[in-house]
Amino acid sequence: MERLSHVYILPSRRTGTLYTGSTTDLARRVWEHRTGAMPGFTRDYGVTMLVWYEAYPRIIDARVRDYAIKRWRRAWKLALIEEFNPAWRDRYDDLV
Repeated sequence: MERLSHVYILPSRRTGTLYTGSTTDLARRVWEHRTGAMPGFTRDYGVTMLVWYEAYPRIIDARVRDYAIKRWRRAWKLALIEEFNPAWRDRYDDLV
């Protein structure tokens, strides 16, 4: 059985910094962001909450969507999150 790939958005807080990424293992990747296991943008800005994600059958499809969303205006990203998760609840616990 083939594993799904994901594109996801993490904010530092509701009105804070947004990070968009893609991965083949969403639970592991979000855990890395949450624990600061990997140096970089998310650790520097405290971006740890999983508020939005989509699944794709292939990583290339997730990456195409990831790169497209990265070019979006902030308002469009916020609308995407609001439609999926109006309360901005951290969805990480849904994964594990």
